[in-house]
Amino acid sequence: MAARVSIAGRVQGVGFRAFTEAVARRHGACGWVRNMEDGRVEAHIEGEDAAIEAVLDELRQGPPLGRVDSLDRETVDDQGATDFEIRH
Repeated sequence: MAARVSIAGRVQGVGFRAFTEAVARRHGACGWVRNMEDGRVEAHIEGEDAAIEAVLDELRQGPPLGRVDSLDRETVDDQGATDFEIRH
């Protein structure tokens, strides 16, 4: 299973990508996260259903300096990721 999420709010310049990477690794999820030009953060998360849900639950809260106004989720095809990376 895989999910593509778009997160809006105060999510750039607050450590959101590093937060996402740490959360995903802690829950055994793979994929990637990147900043978007429009100020949102986009992430692709793969793993067991429970792992994805746990990651998304934490992303809805965000890091201490961030603020999540919305998290839009789309179910997508697995890309065969074997690690989690921050994309630039």
